[in-house]
Amino acid sequence: MDLDKARDFLHRNHRAVLLTRHADGRPQLSPVLVGVDAEGRIVISSRETAVKTRNARRDPRVSICAFTDAFFGGWVQVDGTAEIISLPDAMDHLISYYRDVSGEHQDWDDYRAAMIRDRRVVLRVTPERAGPDFHG
Repeated sequence: MDLDKARDFLHRNHRAVLLTRHADGRPQLSPVLVGVDAEGRIVISSRETAVKTRNARRDPRVSICAFTDAFFGGWVQVDGTAEIISLPDAMDHLISYYRDVSGEHQDWDDYRAAMIRDRRVVLRVTPERAGPDFHG
């Protein structure tokens, strides 16, 4: 699948499962909401202390399976390389992520305070491959 086609799907469908890897290689799966930034990278909000964040710091190879709100129907898998952006650098990215996924917040000062309190980070994934290429 063309990466632009996958990005288009992710612009419209935010529910996904993120795959990272434990230190021993076992898969670790997390339900997440995904957005797409202006450069076409996939963005996910997480916490500094989350297992998925620790795993992606150690092994940045990740996979994302995104699907429609109806669950059955269209879906896309994207494989890529993650980078972690921590606060304070993450704040503008977190705001853009929120706008992409949910629209405008009614109190941005409250949102910023919650991001600091929760020790939020952005997982920013550079897509490398996408599929499915065919359905069986």
